[in-house]
Amino acid sequence: MGTRPPRLSRDTAVRLWLDRQGLLRPRGRRLTRRALVEHLERTGGLQLDSVNVLERAHYLTLWSRFGDYSRETLDRWVYRERIAHDFLVHVACLEPPSRLPLSRRYTRDFDPQQKWWQDRKAGLAVRRRVMRRIRNEGALESAQFKSGEQPNISGWWGWKAEKMALEWLLRKGKLAISERRSFRRVYDLAERVYPPGPIASRRDYEDSWLFIGLAGNGVAPARHLANYVTVPHPKAPLKREIIARNLRAGRIVEVEVDGLAGPCYALPELLEEVSKLPPPRGTNLVCPFDSLLWQRARAAELLDFDYRIEIYVPRGQRRYGYYVLPIFHEGRFVGRLDPKLDRSAGRLLVHAIHLEPGFKADAGFKRGLSGCLSELAAWLGAGSIDLPAGWRRLV
Repeated sequence: MGTRPPRLSRDTAVRLWLDRQGLLRPRGRRLTRRALVEHLERTGGLQLDSVNVLERAHYLTLWSRFGDYSRETLDRWVYRERIAHDFLVHVACLEPPSRLPLSRRYTRDFDPQQKWWQDRKAGLAVRRRVMRRIRNEGALESAQFKSGEQPNISGWWGWKAEKMALEWLLRKGKLAISERRSFRRVYDLAERVYPPGPIASRRDYEDSWLFIGLAGNGVAPARHLANYVTVPHPKAPLKREIIARNLRAGRIVEVEVDGLAGPCYALPELLEEVSKLPPPRGTNLVCPFDSLLWQRARAAELLDFDYRIEIYVPRGQRRYGYYVLPIFHEGRFVGRLDPKLDRSAGRLLVHAIHLEPGFKADAGFKRGLSGCLSELAAWLGAGSIDLPAGWRRLV
C-alpha cells in the first residue's frame, strides 16, 4: 500500500506561491544584481510587452517587488553586463543566465516548417542579406532595413520580409537581441551577445516546462502549469510522460491541497521550509503581464479572481478598463484599478477603482492603497494623482 501524499491547506499553498513570486511583502527589498537574478530564477522570467500606458511590463513587475529603483540601471545590467538575456520563456521575457543552455536547445530544434513561419517566411536571399549587413555593420534594428518585399499577410504580424528574417534568425540562434531602443529590438550576431556554453539535452529541455513551472508556482496541478512556460510547449501526452518520469526519479513529489482538484506536484526542496513562511502582508498593484497571472485559471481557483486583460477588447465592451492593475491586499485580490500616466502633465490618472464583490474597504486597506499609489506616482515621476469620485480623499 502506497504512502499517502503530504497534504497542504489552501492558504499554505497560496503562501508558497506568493513566496516564489516575491509577493509575500510588497516592495520590501532593494533591487540588486543578485536580487534580479534570484527573481528570474524563481519565477522563470520577466515578461516584456510594448504597452506603455503606465510603464513597460517588466519595469512595473519589478516595482511590485522592489519599489523604487532605476530603470537605467536595470537596462545596463541586462544589455551591457549581460546578467540576464532577452529571449523566450513565457513569450518574450528577460531570462536568467542559467536558462541559456535551454535557449540554445530551442534554437537548435526550432522548426521553420511550422505553418505560421511558412506563411510568413523570408527567403534565403533575404536572410543572407540581413546576416551580411549585421556582420559588417554591427547591431541593427528592423527599421534600418528598407524593403519593397512584403509578405502576403494582414493584421498584426504583417511584417516586412527583413523583419521576418530577423525573427527567423533569432529563433535559429544566428542572431540575438543585443539591446532595446525605446523598446525596439536591436539584433546582433549571437556570438557577439552570448558567451560560449553548453546546449541542454532534449530531455532536460522538455523537463524545463515542469521545473520552471513548479519553481514559480510552488505547488500546482498540471493544468496550472499550462502556458506558464510557452517555450518549451509540450503536447499533453509528453506532459504526462515528463511528470511520470520525474515522479519516478524523485525529482518531484505528489501533494494534496485542500479544496484543489489534484493531483498536485511540487519540488521536494520547496516543501521543507513551507511551514516557516510568514503570512502575506501589505497592499500592492500587479502588472497585467506579471508572472503571478501567467496562468489565470490558477488565480481563479486559488484566489477566486477571474482576470482578463481588456487591451484587445473594443472600448464599448470593456468591463473594467484598458490597462487594469489588480489590487492585491493581505494575500488576496480585492479589486482592480484603471490607471494612465499623463507624461506631459506629470499626473497619475486613476480612471476607476473597482472592488471585488464582498470586499469592504476598511481603514487599513485605504492606508495601504494610498501608500501604494503615492509610491507608484513618485517612481513614475508624477507630481499629482487624480482619483475617481468617492476616492479623492485617499491621497
